[in-house]
Amino acid sequence: MVDVKVTYDKSANAAYLYFSNHPDRAEVAHMYPCDPVEVGGMINLDFDKNGRIIGIEVLAASSKLPKWILEAAERLDVD
Repeated sequence: MVDVKVTYDKSANAAYLYFSNHPDRAEVAHMYPCDPVEVGGMINLDFDKNGRIIGIEVLAASSKLPKWILEAAERLDVD
C-alpha cells in the first residue's frame, strides 16, 4: 500500500492530499481548479513544473472524502 500524507482542518472543512515524497519541498507550479458546479464543491489539483500532480486540495472535505480518511488525517485545527 502506498502512503499518502493527508492533512485536515475541521474548522475550515478543508483537506489536502500530498502525493510528493517530500511535501515540504514540493513546489506548486500550476493549480487547476475543478468546476465547483460539476463536483459539488471546490477541488484544486496542484502540479509541479514537470506536470505531475503533487497534491489535491479538497474544500467541503467532509462531504467529498470518506470519513476514515479524515479521521486518519493529520489535524491542523487542534491546539
